[in-house]
Amino acid sequence: MTKKDRQGDFIKFLGTAGARFVMLKQLRASGGLWVSHKGTNVLIDPGPGSLVRCAASRPRLDPAKLDAVILTHRHLDHANDINVMIEAMTEGGFKKRGILFCPEDAVNEDPVILKHARGLVEKIEILEANKTYKVDNFEFQTSMRHIHPVLTYGLKFNIPAKGGSASGGKNTSVSVLTDTKYFNELVNFYKTDILIICVVFFEPRPEVDHLCLSDVESLIRDIQPKKAILTHFGMTMLRAKPQIQALKLSERLGIEVMAAYDGMTLNF
Repeated sequence: MTKKDRQGDFIKFLGTAGARFVMLKQLRASGGLWVSHKGTNVLIDPGPGSLVRCAASRPRLDPAKLDAVILTHRHLDHANDINVMIEAMTEGGFKKRGILFCPEDAVNEDPVILKHARGLVEKIEILEANKTYKVDNFEFQTSMRHIHPVLTYGLKFNIPAKGGSASGGKNTSVSVLTDTKYFNELVNFYKTDILIICVVFFEPRPEVDHLCLSDVESLIRDIQPKKAILTHFGMTMLRAKPQIQALKLSERLGIEVMAAYDGMTLNF
């Protein structure tokens, strides 16, 4: 068994910044999510500083060990470091490897992924609504299209029980509810054990296609996950202190709610 395998299954928050100003001021980091499952490593939404956050992680995360990069959508707080992470995954382009998963508008007109970088990966898979994708031991589903200015899809995946089904354990389902305006259909897709949810605003802003804290409370109440993790905080959420708001939600809902912090690791 390699050292990588011994680290087990985990999700590491390389950043918890949401929207424009928290990202631009780097009040929180914006490096995305690193998921490791049975030796397969996947990076979700490498925003600004993703490469730096990998190097600063303890233990260090080596982008050359990545098997895939997934973009939920093309906005810069989610996609700014996509080109450099592709270079790192392919060891400067000398090893054609890895899969890039992204919506169609990330590679078409006014692409955020450079033509040069697209030629370095082994395969590009265009994300569509309600489909299943696979990279080595990691399989995930996309949601319906979110209500957001660009093509946007959330993600859902399973972490099998330790020892497999023969051990009698239960899989852990995890979902990443990325940027969107609230709509009722979100509830059915995101019914999972662990819900990672982007909450940009403290108070409602109906004119902007992002979730606020009251939207998130409604979603958690209806979805009933075992654990909900708040992340992707905008300025108003930071001022409201996400840890305090998570504690209040836990008390009101009777569900474990926590606020992610930069560098937080969730082990399975």
